[in-house]
Amino acid sequence: MAARTPVSSSVERPPLLTPRLEERLLLALRYALLISLLAVFIGPFLWMVSISFRGAENVYDLNLIPKNPTLSNYVEVFRAFPLGHAFLNSILVTTITVSLNLLLCSLAAYPLARFEFFGKRIIFLLILSTLMIPFQLYMIPLFVLTLKLSLADTLAGIILPWSVGAFGIYLLKQHYQTIPDSLEEAARIDGAGEVAIWWRIMMPLTKPALAALAVFIFVQNWSDFLWPLIIINSEERYTLPIAVAKMSGAFIDKTQYMAAGSVLAALPVIVFFFLAQRRFIGGLTLGAVKG
Repeated sequence: MAARTPVSSSVERPPLLTPRLEERLLLALRYALLISLLAVFIGPFLWMVSISFRGAENVYDLNLIPKNPTLSNYVEVFRAFPLGHAFLNSILVTTITVSLNLLLCSLAAYPLARFEFFGKRIIFLLILSTLMIPFQLYMIPLFVLTLKLSLADTLAGIILPWSVGAFGIYLLKQHYQTIPDSLEEAARIDGAGEVAIWWRIMMPLTKPALAALAVFIFVQNWSDFLWPLIIINSEERYTLPIAVAKMSGAFIDKTQYMAAGSVLAALPVIVFFFLAQRRFIGGLTLGAVKG
């Protein structure tokens, strides 16, 4: 008599989620998370923009899209407070500061990346160590030095202390190290000097890094409040953050005016970032992987 084959009591069931459905659910969760983060970071700014277009009668409405939007708040801000002059001062200070950083940081980073000399590593470590010193620690000595150089209450007193920085030197040095040595050797064979090699060959190849540094310096200096507040006394030399802070005291009961001034202060940073976004992202990723 043939032996009976035991029948398994457990029956295999098909999976609840197919691989395709599981992939779609994960994608949906990622988009939901990104949208939530977008709402957290962008939501307050959109709400401020909405308030800046409202009248006094509906400034505290909960609707994101204002009823009867108006531009009178922006007109009133420029009429009652000298934001236009402060805006020009900020543009001047930020443009010169960014230009000096791009030039001086590149000049400092190039020999640290491409030359060999005694004490190079120690010099680079000393430069990096300045990043660990908080501004509040050397704020008073810097102010005293500014007074002795007769730079107090001048736009030059705002610009010169931040005309070069350790972060910019480090960023550009890392990018200089990714450029092949063969380019320099070919240029030297053709008779190019070190300055010509730096200006005509190395600088154009570091445009993504320069764009990333420009964005960082622009945002930092455009929104800088503490140092200009310390060094500037005259109203005609106010930068935009100081002017907006003074305006918030003058318009303490006019929320829509303060929102309009804040939008004007933040708008150039947003525009500048979008203009340099492509090179900015490339500058952050270039040199991250070698080989």
